[in-house]
Amino acid sequence: MAKRKQNHCNPCGCLFKTLFIVLFTVGLAVFLFWLAFRPNKFKFHVTDATLTQFNLKTTTNTLYYNLDLSLTIRNPNKYIGIYYDGLEARAFYGGQRFAASTTLPRFYQGKKNTTELNVVLKGQNIVVAGQGHNDDLLSVYNSEKASGVYGIDVKLYLRVRFKLRTLKTPRFKPKIECDLKVPLDSRGKASRTFETTKCELHW
Repeated sequence: MAKRKQNHCNPCGCLFKTLFIVLFTVGLAVFLFWLAFRPNKFKFHVTDATLTQFNLKTTTNTLYYNLDLSLTIRNPNKYIGIYYDGLEARAFYGGQRFAASTTLPRFYQGKKNTTELNVVLKGQNIVVAGQGHNDDLLSVYNSEKASGVYGIDVKLYLRVRFKLRTLKTPRFKPKIECDLKVPLDSRGKASRTFETTKCELHW
């Protein structure tokens, strides 16, 4: 009786083949998950912003600030939950970062859910402006000081995973950009009311 020839592969070849199949399968599953449920549907808004201090001292290039933000994150999907493994807020003025929050607590957001967050940025930091250095920023600051409304960019840096039943995706690191016009609240009186601002989501 003729013996069947057995097809053997060397250990390295078998390991590489198995690893390739696993990575391909996981990658395909994540891609199909993405196409089917489009996580970019999630909405981020700053619903309120209170600025009680925003004073630039040009002699020391020091910006004193106190900014209180109320945010909402809306998950409109009927099938996907979100694990927020990390969230950090940073504030910029004239392209210069002047504040950053500590990483906010982790949380899970369920399906068709709106989550409210509060971020407080308070302190002082060096912002280079005036005296021949970044005169444009000083000019903008003086103009906005006169109007009582400041253009502040807030960026949220996230680490998230998506959940569909028992399936969990690898971690993604999207960035949220919020271009805010925040009135200075002096002694409980602001020059105008803050308007809810929709933020942009970037993957």
